Amino acid sequence: MSAPVAAAPPDTKPPVSESRAEPIIRLEGVSKSFDSVRVVQEVDLAVERGEFFSLLGASGCGKTTLLRLLAGFETPDSGRIAIAGADMAGVPPYRRPVNMMFQSYALFPHMTVADNVAFGLKQERLPREEIRRRTREMLELVQMTGYERRKPDELSGGQRQRVALARAIVRQPELLLLDEPLAALDRKLREETRLELVSIQARVGITFVMVTHDQEEAMTMSTRIAVMKEGRIEQIGSPRAIYEYPGSRFVADFIGSANIFEGVIADAAGRLAVAALGLALDTGQGSGLAPGTAAALMIRPEKLSVTRERPPQAGNLLEGVVRDIAYLGNLSIYRVDVGATQPVQAALANLSHGSAAGIGSGDRVFLSWHPADAVLLTR
Repeated sequence: MSAPVAAAPPDTKPPVSESRAEPIIRLEGVSKSFDSVRVVQEVDLAVERGEFFSLLGASGCGKTTLLRLLAGFETPDSGRIAIAGADMAGVPPYRRPVNMMFQSYALFPHMTVADNVAFGLKQERLPREEIRRRTREMLELVQMTGYERRKPDELSGGQRQRVALARAIVRQPELLLLDEPLAALDRKLREETRLELVSIQARVGITFVMVTHDQEEAMTMSTRIAVMKEGRIEQIGSPRAIYEYPGSRFVADFIGSANIFEGVIADAAGRLAVAALGLALDTGQGSGLAPGTAAALMIRPEKLSVTRERPPQAGNLLEGVVRDIAYLGNLSIYRVDVGATQPVQAALANLSHGSAAGIGSGDRVFLSWHPADAVLLTR
């Protein structure tokens, strides 16, 4: 994997160290095929204890299959899966130190809330008083005290989600796998539940591994994210590292919004010649790449300045016409035609009066950004 030229912060590297305890999850060269189609391809991955780790990607990228491999519902064609230091080869799901929370929640409709939560404890034949105590503690943790005697069909979607979470963690697994846990909730409830899930995870100390296709969900909840594409892990890092320092065009475009200028390295200084714009863009530092090497420059919309007047000093400068403006409440998205195939997007905070910059559709403007705010992409 080629690294972006811009210097990345320390948290871009997975926190793996020989002096630390064995990761709770270690995958080495794991692959899986269905009907000769490889859906997981030679995945290497280490997840540390206590992390809230997300597998992020579009539908069909292999993230759910990877989750099912961890749970033991699928068997890898090749490679090794270790959980809590133990090789999982031949270990059935019910013997793994893992529990799974399904997208559908899979609550027993004929059981009460309390019985649903206590089900796994009863299977372990624990003393009755311990079952009652742990069930009560879990319901308090997910704020469902008082609902013990209700059935699942008497609960809202958010309440069912809380019960499913309580049932999943009451047995105190070392690892909890979550398959799109918020997908069934409406937008407002999803936003409220995100922070609650993070808070609960921190309190119980169980490692969470979540599958999601929602970039915002992964960014707001995770300590680290693995972005997947076509069965492979494209990049692993903290939410900030993934967003600020994407390692490929795919990650730059998949996570948030990005302006990507395709070109070739123009000179030893590492400037990028963009034919569509008829100019060279400053990449901020020498790229170490030979002139003529294909590359791209990525700049996030919020890193752009938009002005009516030409700025006296600008590391990179484009001139264009505002095509349209999308008002999003706290900010506005300006799409500016600069002569490239796609308009450039700039995100500006809305001020107390009028538009973000006093600029309207059809106005001629200047776009500028500091070279250090862009990332050079070589793949």
